[in-house]
Order: sequence, then structure tokens, then C-alpha cells
Amino acid sequence: MFLPISVAYLAVVIIWSTTPLGIVWSSETVHPTLAVLMRMIIAIVPGVIIMKFAKIKLPFSGQALKIYSYSCIGVFGGMLFSYLSAQYLSSGLMSLIFGLSPILSGLLAQKILAEPKFSKIKILALTVALVGLSVVCFDSISLSEDSIVGIGLILLGVFFFSLSGVMVKSVEIDIHPLATTIGALTFSVPLFALAWFFVDGTLPYQQWQTRSILAILYLGIFGSLVGFLAYFFILQKLRASTVALITMMTPVFALYLGAMLNNEPVSLHLLLGALLVMCGLALYQWGGKVTLKQRKVG
Repeated sequence: MFLPISVAYLAVVIIWSTTPLGIVWSSETVHPTLAVLMRMIIAIVPGVIIMKFAKIKLPFSGQALKIYSYSCIGVFGGMLFSYLSAQYLSSGLMSLIFGLSPILSGLLAQKILAEPKFSKIKILALTVALVGLSVVCFDSISLSEDSIVGIGLILLGVFFFSLSGVMVKSVEIDIHPLATTIGALTFSVPLFALAWFFVDGTLPYQQWQTRSILAILYLGIFGSLVGFLAYFFILQKLRASTVALITMMTPVFALYLGAMLNNEPVSLHLLLGALLVMCGLALYQWGGKVTLKQRKVG
């Protein structure tokens, strides 16, 4: 066992709660495509060194390459669009929208893993969550004129992240979580480099400020290396629905951190929308179980 599962789970909760704010800060004076590229490079270097000293092999079997590729979908697609959305959205709102990933994962799992279709309870949960998102989208205080672009970008990030998690679950392989992390980062770094080259392609280091650099370092070491390592570990050990519960906790912490540390506005509409999204997610996770227990009692 790599880590106690509870420790890895808590690490993911803390890291994911602070990541949205780190993304916003890192993109303040560094272009988002360059910030995420630097983050991944910072993560992969110590990761490779740790693998060498720990004598952890990086397998290149067909199944291993498949899991690297599937993981890369979430790392590259999820992170790139999240960073681009940071130009338009607050960190708390980014985390809140990312909270929809369990429901989207459930929809994708029906197609990819042939899981059963949504029950009436889960359809109701999806509706409640979407209503909550709609309330947030119509909040003129928390959103700027260009926020619709940011919402579209972060939803793309959620889609790729959810797709990746479901596809990783479809691969049966016994592989060390660090190997999965480094494999995914190895596949992702060239893609991030291409994205930076074609979208921006500049290196104005004179404009970089300390807060952005420190945020990139934090996200590289903790957000990527430690965070992905812990995430892939618990993804292997726990059910996808249990892992998805993390996205119910992180928006609450992220909203608080954004308001306290970055003076992000928290309006009544935002709180109401967040509450509806959280209720939708709770109903999605536990509504069916409660109904089943009531039937048994009855």
C-alpha cells in the first residue's frame, strides 16, 4: 500500500480546494497556457527522480499506454480549459462548476461502462444541480460580461476530466499510482507545450510577479505531483462514486478561500446556486440509497 487511503483522500480534498485559487493567482501575470505548462514540468521532474530512487518501473505495455492516454485526457483537457477559464471566473465559481463532474461521470459511465440509466431520483438530482448552475449564471454581481465564455471553458474542462475518470476505470491493470501520474504527465507535457506555442508563444518573464510564480510552484509540486498521485491512488482503491464525493466538499472550501484570500464577491445568488448544486449532488449520491432503505422498511 502506498498511503493510508484516508490520508490520500484528505490530501486530494485539501489540494483540490486550494487549486482553483492557485490557478487564478498563477494566471495573473503568466499566460494561462504557459502557467499550466510550467506547472506540469515542475511536477514531472521530481516525479521521475522519485521513481528512479524508489525503483518504481514505468511500464509500457498496451494496457499501461492505454491508462496513460486515458489519464492524459483529464490532465490536458481538464487543466487546459480550467486555466483558460480563470481569466473570466472566480476560483470559487470554478470549483463549484467542477462539482458537477460526478453527475457527468454518471452519464458518461452509461455509455462507456454500460452502467444502468439514471433513476428518477438521479434525474431529479441532475435537474436540481442544473437549476443551481442557472441561478449562478444569472448572477450579475459575481459574473462579468465575459463570464459566459469562462463557464463554457470550465464546462469543457469538467467534461474531459469526467471522461478521463470513467475511461481509466475501464482499464484493468495493476500499476503504481506514481507510474500512472508520470505516464499521464509525460503524455500531457508535449500537448501543453503545443497549446502554449500556438495560443501565446511568448516568454515575458519581466512581467511575472512573485505570487504567480509561487502559485505555479505550489500547483506543480502539490497540485500536480502529490495531487494526481493521491487521486490515481484512491481512484484505483475506491469506487468512482466515493471519489466523486470530493467534488461536493471542495466547492465550499474554495468559495471560502476565494472570498477571504482573493476578495472574490459572494452574493446571495451565488450562495443559493451553490446550495442547489450541492443539494443536487447529495441527492445524486444518496437519494437512491435512502429510497431503497425506505422501501425495505415499508
